[in-house]
This record gives sequence, structure tokens and C-alpha cells, in this order.
Amino acid sequence: MTSFRINEFQLTFAVLLTVCVVASACSSQETVSPPTIQTTATHTQDTTTPPTTQTTATHTQDTTTPPTTQTTAPHTHTDLQAGSYLGNYSISDVVFGTQTTVTVSDNTRTIVTNALPNHETGLFPNSGNPNTISAQSNRYEYPTNPAYRGAAAEVRVPGVAVNGVKFEPGTAETVTCVSGETYRVEGLQDTFNLGMDFNNAHVQPTGAYHYHGLSDLLAEVHDHSGGELVHVGFAADGYLIYISTNDTYKPSYQLTASLRTGSDCQISLGDGQGPNKVVGGTAPDGTYTSDWEYLPGSGDLDECNGTFIEDRYLYLVTNEFPYISRCLKGEFNESRPSGPNSERTPRGQTGSTLSGPDLAAAAAQLGVTEEQLRLALGPPPPDIEAAASSLGVTTGALRAALDSSR
Repeated sequence: MTSFRINEFQLTFAVLLTVCVVASACSSQETVSPPTIQTTATHTQDTTTPPTTQTTATHTQDTTTPPTTQTTAPHTHTDLQAGSYLGNYSISDVVFGTQTTVTVSDNTRTIVTNALPNHETGLFPNSGNPNTISAQSNRYEYPTNPAYRGAAAEVRVPGVAVNGVKFEPGTAETVTCVSGETYRVEGLQDTFNLGMDFNNAHVQPTGAYHYHGLSDLLAEVHDHSGGELVHVGFAADGYLIYISTNDTYKPSYQLTASLRTGSDCQISLGDGQGPNKVVGGTAPDGTYTSDWEYLPGSGDLDECNGTFIEDRYLYLVTNEFPYISRCLKGEFNESRPSGPNSERTPRGQTGSTLSGPDLAAAAAQLGVTEEQLRLALGPPPPDIEAAASSLGVTTGALRAALDSSR
């Protein structure tokens, strides 16, 4: 009996000792919390700027408070400051030939660039794009203190990537019908081969490489913080452009339900006319811009692919239409970058960029007669907005038709 009690006591002591060890281990795990690591994004090419100018970058737009009618997206982030690219910086890539210098002064961000991307591209020319990438000589000036106005304004070139390559989601290709309809061909679609590469980009006749949609390489090259949102560009109104690495934010566009109309339709590709295209009675599938319609509240983003996050308005490049903003919510002057390939032209004016357009070709793209277009434009300089209104087309479509016909 005594032996049993001793054994019982030893067993009880062993069990208690085991419980205490386990409890101690669990207690140790619960009291250990992972360290909070806050990293500051850096750019190896920023060393070209004198040290005295390398102060902590600030941006006046970060204090922008949204109107009371605007709701803030239910997401929080700590990587929105994009410190690497808010101040002065330069990118000089000997591998890809990129030469981009950005300076900030007097509430203006000046971007001087040869517009060569600092990452791999597809092969050009190719079967859908006969153009060769070449260096440009471009200069952009965007505000650093953006003014949010709320109303969406259409834009052709909504902004420039941090590497100097422009964002231009629209195309000059159209399908025009004898019955009066004109359909703008989307850059990212499967019906017509426009020679897009794996960056959702291709080349214009001037040699200008440009993005029509999301480029994973653009995000990878410029992701210095490892956060969800990667700062990849500047919009023409001064707000910043981001890519979500996990595709969190969804656009608010959906395919329309109505069948297309139109008879005797022909595709216009580049300078020539392609084969006839059956349009009437077909279902919208994203081939044409008009296949899409904005449905407020159906996604996370507004009609310009923008939203407020932590009281800051910004634009997102997304995997779904509209891919890149087709409009802007802040005040801006849309102008072509200055340089030998492209003169600067303020919104609503024509200037030298529209000198000598082929009105017959432009009219064919718009689905109107040459005489109707000539009368709408009137004597130089024409009022583009008034002309577009009289023709029943958007100002963006009119500018695109005139520009592509030069």
C-alpha cells in the first residue's frame, strides 16, 4: 500500500510537472509578438541627386480630405507615400536605355524622358504591330497639389508611369458602319490583333511604347516597399497611379446587355481599311469600348478607376476594363508632351498637333461625311468640344480621329 501511494504520488507529480512545462511554453508563445518593421522605399538611381536635396519626400495631395459625399474605401495601407518617387529622382538604365529625370518645384512635377521602358518588352515589329520602339524626347508638367473637382473629364493620355512611359488605353482603330454606327476598338481584346506584348503595351508609328493595361513588370521593377499597393505613375491632374499586387480593387464596369446594331461595317486599321465586319445583332464581349457601361457601386472604383484610400484620392490600374483611367477627377490641362514627335496642345484647342489632318480619313473613323466634319470644325482654331457635340461624338473620339489622320 505504501509503495502504491509513493508511486501514485510520483505519477501525480510527473503529470503536474508536464502540465506546468506545457503551460509555460504556451505562455511564452503568447507573450512574444513579431517586431513591427517599417521600411522606407529607396531607389538605387536616386543617388544621382545631390545629398542636400535628398530629404524625406512629402506630397501636398496626401492631406486632401474627400468631400463629405465621398466614402473612403474600406482598406487601410501604410505604403501610400511612395517616397521613392514623390521628390526629385532619375532613372538611367544602361540595359534598356531608359533616361528619365523628374524634378519637383513650385507645385509642378516636370518629367523629362526618352520614354524607353526599364524592363523587358515583347518583340516589335510583330504581326499585329509594324512599329519599332525608339527613344522619344518628351516633357510633361503635372501639378503636385491636385484639386479634386469630382466631375469626371475625359482624357486621352491620363498620365505617365514613373519610368517615363505614357499610359494611353484608347486606340485609333474603329469599325464604321454605313448605317451610321462607329465602334472604337479596345486595345485589350481577342478579335483584332493589335500586337500587344506581355506588358499589355505596344508601339505607335512614332516609335512611342505605351501601356494599354496592367504591366506586372512595371509593378515588380518599382515595388520598393513590398506592400499591396505599388506606386507606378502620375496622373495628369496630379494624383498618383497605383497597381494592387493582389488585385483587391474591382472596377465598376460591366458588359452591356443590348445587342449591337449596324450594317455594312468595315474595320479601319492604321492607314488602311480592313475587311468587312459583322456587327449588327452581335453580343457585347469587350471588343469595343461601347460594349462596357459604368454601374456605380458595382465595384470598388469610380468611373475613372479611382477611389479614396485613407483620405487620399488615387487611381488604380486594373486587370479588368477600363484597365487604365479614361477620365480624371481632378483639374488638369491635357497636353501632348513637348518634343520633336509630339507638340503640346491644351485641351479644347488644336494648335500645331492637328495641322494638316486628313479630314476624309477622320470623317470615316467618326462615321460622318467629310463635309459634316469640316462644317463642325469651322475656321481655325476649331472648338473641339463644340464640334464633337454637333457631330454627336465624344471630344476624345474627335481628337483621336484627327490625330490619327495626320
